[in-house]
Amino acid sequence: MKRITLYSLASLFFLFLQTVLGQALSIQHIVPDFLLLWIVYLALREGQAAATAAGFLLGLGIDLLSGQDGMLGAAAFSKTVAGFFAGYFYNENKMLQILGGYQLIVLIAVASALHNVVYFLILLQGSGIGWWAAIFRYGIPTTAYTAVFGLIPMFGFARKYLS
Repeated sequence: MKRITLYSLASLFFLFLQTVLGQALSIQHIVPDFLLLWIVYLALREGQAAATAAGFLLGLGIDLLSGQDGMLGAAAFSKTVAGFFAGYFYNENKMLQILGGYQLIVLIAVASALHNVVYFLILLQGSGIGWWAAIFRYGIPTTAYTAVFGLIPMFGFARKYLS
């Protein structure tokens, strides 16, 4: 019960971080996805079910906070898919090794790319923006920006793992 409370508070913190700090760190409308970093961490720490549930709840939370007209559920669905995917890499015996190694950055990048593909498939329906334009203009830079921020926990866990 204590762990669920701690994860819930951390999730609220990451929602706040995404809505406030995310916009402050925006570079030409490219924003790092702090929620995805948290979902990947939960996937590696707790497994697929926890990451899938967290992906849905955090995605729904960001959908409600962002207020995009007619797109309620796009972030919820895409973060759910990313959490489900990241959960496949749960391994209790190698958790610290993965969290402290390059595998974390690779997993973040792939989960972010999958998230962006699913999100843009939903978001671009009926819009005048082309698929490739969205991927190259927003998808790839967002994935790279999120992976760069993934270096922070990676180095923290590497220090813990190697000590």
